[in-house]
Amino acid sequence: MSPSPTPLWSPVGRAENGAVRLAYDRLQERADGEPLLVLTGLGANRLWIPDGFCRLLARRGFAVARYDQRDGGESTHLPPTATRNPVAALFRKRGEAYTAEDMADDAVAVMAALGWESAHLLGVSLGGAVAQRVALRHPRRVRTLTTMAAVPGDVHGLRTLCYIRTSTLARFARLRFPDTPEGAVEAGVAVSRLLASPRRPFDEAAAREAAGRNPDRGMHDQQAQSRQIGAQWHGPPIEALSRPTLVLHGEDDPLIKPGAGRVIARRVPGARLVLLPRVGHEIPEPAWDRIAAEVRALADTSAPGPAAARRD
Repeated sequence: MSPSPTPLWSPVGRAENGAVRLAYDRLQERADGEPLLVLTGLGANRLWIPDGFCRLLARRGFAVARYDQRDGGESTHLPPTATRNPVAALFRKRGEAYTAEDMADDAVAVMAALGWESAHLLGVSLGGAVAQRVALRHPRRVRTLTTMAAVPGDVHGLRTLCYIRTSTLARFARLRFPDTPEGAVEAGVAVSRLLASPRRPFDEAAAREAAGRNPDRGMHDQQAQSRQIGAQWHGPPIEALSRPTLVLHGEDDPLIKPGAGRVIARRVPGARLVLLPRVGHEIPEPAWDRIAAEVRALADTSAPGPAAARRD
């Protein structure tokens, strides 16, 4: 009888930040590599980060872990608030459920649960903004910062709108699907289509297969999304970022304008901007090798020193 294959991911762990419990797991391959924590986007659970991409990062020498943001996936979902959709949340003068600082501290709680004193951060979309805030709030815990498809981490409210294609956001807000596994699959396909590069043929069969493996209700949970997007930052501006920083952005991003990436790279001291051709608001397979190579090159510029090893 042949032995059972080793699972690709570890059993789900739970990190705690106050009353919030955060679901995370760790790639079993190259567990002795350099710690790299992946932060996910608005409403998306950690399973939206492609397994193949994570394995490629592992082959580049990283120990990869990922987690569900609060109000996403298997992490704690907070009680309903008055604001019930992400568009309306942008117009609020203050967040109703928690702060952006709380979300930054969630990432540090996951790192602590993993036993990591410090880590490279790779944040995508909302996760990119959160990663910027982690590096501002906990610089000694961050080896390098890669922010992808994100807005500047210090903007909120109406200021965010200058970086967002409002027509796409409006279509996103109009999506309506039943709160069922089948509805989650349809939502996943619709969101994937909406966020893909228009310069590549959309593979609906592949999108449906991926959504079927991960029927994530967060794709159409607009109340949870409104709480995430409504969390406001009260800390320093991104000019205060001191960690080596890479800014990635798809040239064809239909949701966050590439100009957002240019602004981040201009404002963060020493940051480098890489625009990814034929990439939308997504991590498509043709771009995996380029993204992984850029993250590896950034890591190679900054070996963890005494400052990175100490807790703040």
